[in-house]
Amino acid sequence: MVDATGSEEAFVTSAAAPSGQAAMTAEILELRRQYEQSGTIETQPRRDYLPYRSSILRHPTKDLHHADPESIELASPAFGHRDVDVLEADLTIQATGDPIGERMVIAGRVLDGAGRPVVGQLVEIWQANAAGRYIHQRDQHHAPIDPNFTGVGRCLTGPDGSYRFKTIKPGPYPWRNHHNAWRPAHIHFSLFGTFLSRMVTQMYFPGDPIFDLDPILQTVRDQRARDRLVATYDHDLTAHEEHTGYRWDIVLTGRDRSWMETEEAE
Repeated sequence: MVDATGSEEAFVTSAAAPSGQAAMTAEILELRRQYEQSGTIETQPRRDYLPYRSSILRHPTKDLHHADPESIELASPAFGHRDVDVLEADLTIQATGDPIGERMVIAGRVLDGAGRPVVGQLVEIWQANAAGRYIHQRDQHHAPIDPNFTGVGRCLTGPDGSYRFKTIKPGPYPWRNHHNAWRPAHIHFSLFGTFLSRMVTQMYFPGDPIFDLDPILQTVRDQRARDRLVATYDHDLTAHEEHTGYRWDIVLTGRDRSWMETEEAE
């Protein structure tokens, strides 16, 4: 649902499609009503979701070619502990000055469907700065670039499946899905390790008023599944006069798995 920079781009695919947030909200509410009346449970996003205008362009429409798993393993990158420095998980020290914004720590665990830790997995994040802007030439909306914030970091999960990042809370930002469209503040997560596919998802912050207006988040139809994408404020992670703290676990498989974007939608 995003390009490699994390900057969402979308284009209306039908001239008859309504524009404006009021029309978009009406579409979202109608689809929500239909879903609630259907009696089904959808924990993963729909491939085609009309309010997210370009969703029809972001997945294959023909049968996929089967790949040889052994050849994939030979071509896949391998990461050792020496390859990922612990300092890469601190996004507040990547330049000569301090980045602007609310400092925070995000910590959690990567688990399988049985609640067991997934150890030694590469976790990467990318995000907008506190003003809601990515450092990328395609992101040209009227917000300042922070010269002391790259918005990218990575780490390896520990023996208990834990990860930890220190960063700046991102701001919301506009995107081109419809007139006056805004995305709630979020951080992109990528996971890669013993499984063959790179897995990408997004983490949101509690109480964001844009949740109900965002077509991307609303592609996840089930409220409980959407709730699993929202971090929890954790005062035990805060540090005196230093940063706030949020906790967010990622479940890779099972009934309570975290929503993951398809590889074609990255």
